[in-house]
Amino acid sequence: MSAKTPRPIEINLHQVSRVLDIAFDDGTSFSLPCEYLRVFSPSAEVRGHGPGQEVLQVGKREVNISAIEPVGVYAVKLAFSDGHDTGIYSWEYLRELGEKQEANWNAYLARLAQAGKGRDP
Repeated sequence: MSAKTPRPIEINLHQVSRVLDIAFDDGTSFSLPCEYLRVFSPSAEVRGHGPGQEVLQVGKREVNISAIEPVGVYAVKLAFSDGHDTGIYSWEYLRELGEKQEANWNAYLARLAQAGKGRDP
């Protein structure tokens, strides 16, 4: 992480709406649904160990974040209500997820449709 990397100044989890709000020190902020964060987990379980090894996450519409744990000064570890808790979300990755949210989400929905799968558990 470089000195120029924006850092969060506020992180708020809204359990009822299942949204994580994150505000950065450069003035940008994002509202990231828990489902979105879960299906784009940076864990090897989701991303695989290399290109083409990604595992499509299905049935995650109702997932929530059950715990947020700091990892040093550069990331957080998110634990989800479905038991998934192995992804470490760096500030850079959270920022990237926010900036690319619409494109990422549309691509995810297209992959679900192509696989004949859905978001419901």
